[in-house]
Amino acid sequence: MKAYSHMRRPCGNNSQEVTESHTFEKSGHFKVLNLREMAFIHLDIRCLYTLLICTAFGSTLSSNAEIKVNPPQDFEIVDPGYLGYLYLQWRPPVSLDNFNKCTVEYELKYRNVDSENWRTIITKNLLYKDGFDLNKGVEAKIHALLPRQCTNGSEVQSSWSEATYWISSQGNLDTKIQDMDCVYYNWQYLLCSWKPGMGAHLDSNYSLYYWYESLDRALECIDYIQAKGKNIGCRFPYLESSDYKDFYICVNGSSESQLIRPSYFIFQLQNIVKPLPPDYLSLTMKNSEVNLKWSIPRGPIPAKCLIYEIEFTEDDTAWVTTTIENEIYITRTSNESLQLCFLVRSKMNIYCADDGIWSEWSDEQCWKGAHACYSAHPVSGFNKRKNKNRRWTHPPSRAPGSERKHQQDGILSLLVSFLIACWKCRCQGPAPVDPG
Repeated sequence: MKAYSHMRRPCGNNSQEVTESHTFEKSGHFKVLNLREMAFIHLDIRCLYTLLICTAFGSTLSSNAEIKVNPPQDFEIVDPGYLGYLYLQWRPPVSLDNFNKCTVEYELKYRNVDSENWRTIITKNLLYKDGFDLNKGVEAKIHALLPRQCTNGSEVQSSWSEATYWISSQGNLDTKIQDMDCVYYNWQYLLCSWKPGMGAHLDSNYSLYYWYESLDRALECIDYIQAKGKNIGCRFPYLESSDYKDFYICVNGSSESQLIRPSYFIFQLQNIVKPLPPDYLSLTMKNSEVNLKWSIPRGPIPAKCLIYEIEFTEDDTAWVTTTIENEIYITRTSNESLQLCFLVRSKMNIYCADDGIWSEWSDEQCWKGAHACYSAHPVSGFNKRKNKNRRWTHPPSRAPGSERKHQQDGILSLLVSFLIACWKCRCQGPAPVDPG
């Protein structure tokens, strides 16, 4: 048995009416379920799911919204008087009682004012130290971080605390020293020199101070280099445990008539080492192969820390090569060459320093082939600078099979030279005998 009734859809096109209800018979009783009731049952189930999801999501949002951390307190940049080595320090955020079991971390960013890039570190400490160029300003910022295990899986950050530091800019820029140059001779003796500022008055004089991490305070130079009674450089004493550390220098000045602008510098001493030139050069030949050898420069620089540049000339042709050994083998381009020469200089290599200064050139060592039979012994070196008319080429390479050909050429040359010498001896006759 069916019964029909009419109703409007709650969300639909109003022009469409008609839904039907069904009558079901069970044990002699009739129950009519219309579509409105069925829709409400379906809606209740959907609302229940939505309510559960919103409750869970809302509780997460509310819990995260309640977790906050304040920025670090009393953030500041402190100058302890180390000529550019500064302290960045702070205190923990307030209201950390709810996070007693959590370790707060700090993200610190800092730079010199004109730098494009920030240096960034993550630390749990309340102090950080680093070097800065005090010719420029310093800026830094820091915020606190709560780890994920303390914040339901999401990292919580505080707002930033910021600090800046500037050296007072006394005096005009043209009163600063000019052309500062520091050289660490043979990794033993540090010498710095400068020129007075263009705008400095005649009564101006300069003083140098230095510091590195092994010192408990900044020290003044005790051995100035002077010209006309004015300080223009400094000879440093022996610097114990100063390698591979930042070395800070400040040169300021005094004058009764004007203020002098100070200048700040940072070096790493191993990067400004100038070794001694190699000595005891030897040049020996065997057939077409030339052996060049020299002694390692005297002093404390380890042999493994040096690289050598060799300039080799064969008559009017010259080329340059480098090696980390104190010996090299090359091949003559011609057995008819009349003169072979070479000289060497040294420098710190990339295994011990990021940079370095080339030594002076050694004395030049030469072999001259003007005699009929050449000697395989080295000829003493003599001071002779580079010939401007030399033709520079790449080092001669040994092509496959060329070694045997060079040996044959050398044997032939020796044989010809020997025959010519014998012929000369026959023509000249026996040497005269002293009648006494």
